[in-house]
Amino acid sequence: MTTLAMKPIPIEMDTPLQGYAPDDELGDAIEKYDEVFGIDVSGMDMTHYYPWKLEWFFRKWFTRTPIKQTKRPLTVRMFAESAKAGRWLYD
Repeated sequence: MTTLAMKPIPIEMDTPLQGYAPDDELGDAIEKYDEVFGIDVSGMDMTHYYPWKLEWFFRKWFTRTPIKQTKRPLTVRMFAESAKAGRWLYD
């Protein structure tokens, strides 16, 4: 993701990944995570994380009220902690 000035917006440990990729693309990354780190993610239930409501770019100009998500955020921290533990810790 980038700003209007095309500057990249870095992903932080607690940034919801759903805002960066749709579930099918994130699924490919999760499969690669399984291959690289040997973490069994077969029990991961994507319905806990998707569908995710994406914020319309111009929304912040009209309201400061945050979007109320009905799903849990899926973060880099979750993947890092699971890799340290050697198994998927969430769901």
